[in-house]
Amino acid sequence: MIRLIATDLDGTLLRRGGALADRTRAALEQCGAEVVVVTARPPRFVADLGLTGTAICSNGAMVYDLKEAEVVSAELLSFELVRSVAEALAEAIPGVGIAVETGLEVLCEPAFRGFSESNPHRTLELLDHVWEEAHQVVQLLAWAPDAEADHMLGVATEIVGHQVSVTHSGGLGLLEISPSGVSKASTLEKLCAARGITPSEVVAFGDMPNDLSVLRWAGTAYAMGNAHPLVLEACSLRAPSNEEDGVAQVLEELFRL
Repeated sequence: MIRLIATDLDGTLLRRGGALADRTRAALEQCGAEVVVVTARPPRFVADLGLTGTAICSNGAMVYDLKEAEVVSAELLSFELVRSVAEALAEAIPGVGIAVETGLEVLCEPAFRGFSESNPHRTLELLDHVWEEAHQVVQLLAWAPDAEADHMLGVATEIVGHQVSVTHSGGLGLLEISPSGVSKASTLEKLCAARGITPSEVVAFGDMPNDLSVLRWAGTAYAMGNAHPLVLEACSLRAPSNEEDGVAQVLEELFRL
């Protein structure tokens, strides 16, 4: 029996542009299982979706109560580690720019141009100013112009993977770096254990490499039709693409809606 649905947002549950289709919303509400959003987005970008329950944000670094609109817990990177990792990446990846997600905002050095105007961020004059203004660091972000994210992931994993968790969610040349051992799956596993829910009672949906930990942990895992090749390779089950409301289609079949 499926007791919990773990779903990514962008490229999975949401259509292009961030819209939640009426069909998908209805399927989530009618299935009777707990829905947990598991996303790279920070809490401020999940609060306006009209969903209730729990959101695992920032690739597992934050847990957010959607109903109460409050952060339940956060795993932080130490400032000493953040500086060390940023220096190592600057030496290994030409032109890399650094930013930090504090949980409230993104602070960037000028070389970081990984976000458009639609993704609010604040650029400071120097990287040292980023360190000075960040009250805490939930994620370190690294971006390089015209870089390929999979290649960057390989480089970063080799040089700093023993210190931090490195992944990406499909952004061009954009890496997402969390505390060591923190992933979408590690946080989901703790949440499920507290509820007495086993992996066999979880169905998961995802499309990008940062979803792999959840897809491998869940008893039933669907790669979206539009998923990254690594995700398609890891999952034997397929859902139609996000543009086809693929999550809704699978839930309608699983729960006979």
